[in-house]
Amino acid sequence: MGAAERRPRLAMVGPLLGSRPGWVPNPAEVAGRLFEREGYTVRYTSAYPQRLLRLADMLRAILAWRREVDLYLLAVYSGPAFWMADLPSRLIRALGKKQVLILHGGNLPEFSRRYPDRVRRVLDRADAIVSPSGFLAHHFQGWGCPVEVIPNVLRVEDYPFCCRRQVQPNLIWMRTFEDIYNPGLAVRALAELCRSYPQARLTMAGQDRGELAATKALAERLGVGECVRFAGFLDARGKQEQFAAHDIYLNTNRVDNMPVSVLEAAAFGLPVVATRVGGIPFLLEDGQTGLLVPDDDAGAMTEAVRRLVEEPELAERLSTGGRRLAESCAWPEVRRRWEQLFSRLGWPAASG
Repeated sequence: MGAAERRPRLAMVGPLLGSRPGWVPNPAEVAGRLFEREGYTVRYTSAYPQRLLRLADMLRAILAWRREVDLYLLAVYSGPAFWMADLPSRLIRALGKKQVLILHGGNLPEFSRRYPDRVRRVLDRADAIVSPSGFLAHHFQGWGCPVEVIPNVLRVEDYPFCCRRQVQPNLIWMRTFEDIYNPGLAVRALAELCRSYPQARLTMAGQDRGELAATKALAERLGVGECVRFAGFLDARGKQEQFAAHDIYLNTNRVDNMPVSVLEAAAFGLPVVATRVGGIPFLLEDGQTGLLVPDDDAGAMTEAVRRLVEEPELAERLSTGGRRLAESCAWPEVRRRWEQLFSRLGWPAASG
């Protein structure tokens, strides 16, 4: 049997919207393109933003590809998005095909406590379950569900590293403007910083999902409107330019799992200050790869930034440690873990 025949033909199933302007590629899209470079056949569904259209497209594709796909990799999220995994996983099982469920989202543990029977039915259809962080693996271990940790892949070569040592309160925040990402916390921390560091500045980048106007209004109300720049959605080139121009990354989430944006900041060498929520403590080691602060605590976030400005050794340690963390998510290691899983599912890697 040749090497190509040993590889499963893959289908990535989930909200794969990265081909649309203004949308960030899903981790499955990034991994899929890298698998293609290795000679794998990979299909993708679906790029429809509207959930019902996306669900219909996923079901159509799963059925149409039943003779052309060996293994379906299905993204599972919480909330309304969870139901988008229910019918596809049921159809894949009915077709007698193998599937790997990839768990995402810091809210999934709480969701599973609210709907344990529904979640367990979906998980029981899997031939394997994967999570990008130890947070979800730890939660579902108590269910008797073995979850393998395979991190989201990061193309570290796309993130030129610059070690930060002498940093300024030159801050960047990059998520979508919605409540779970708590953008107002970054603004409140900036307002406190400006009392001691009048030169402090904050760039906020990302799509608006309902909180952009409120965030701008908060900046004006706190008297820091001229200190905040709203950069909109950043493409790959925009990220390189903006991260190169800043010193410290703020992650203000109320809920989180394994945020790629934090890994991106770490890859660029920015020290990270992040709220200690969800999967963040499983991703960042306080004092080594980031500084962790309580949820929604502007004072603690301000103090963490002050420490980075006044303690060059700390800033340098977080900068270099963060880069090492990002490199652990590079393609060679991620590919190795996926191919070990493929081997256990019946596709042993070719020798030599």
